[in-house]
Amino acid sequence: MFGLFAPQGPQMKPQELATRLAGETAPLVLDVREPAEYASGHIPGSRSMPLLTLPARLQELPRDRAIVVVCLSGGRSAQASRILLQAGYDALDMPGGMMAWRGPVER
Repeated sequence: MFGLFAPQGPQMKPQELATRLAGETAPLVLDVREPAEYASGHIPGSRSMPLLTLPARLQELPRDRAIVVVCLSGGRSAQASRILLQAGYDALDMPGGMMAWRGPVER
């Protein structure tokens, strides 16, 4: 269903996310890494929801704001953003994941 060569969905680069988080229309940052990865360092204010739990937890997510999906390098977040898009959410993938993030990190 979500193969390696599946079409890319909408994206938001890390620099743009940092700018948007400081603005009035901040998106929800959804971190789809495993709990230990999230605990090792995540974007401040992000929400943890591991990829494998996402389909069963969609109802927990807001439909009234954009959701930017993050993982370590971009693979899981691309899968998660496609799941969200198919479910009707305004979802964007952050390419490069936490490896590309240069903003603040919470632990």
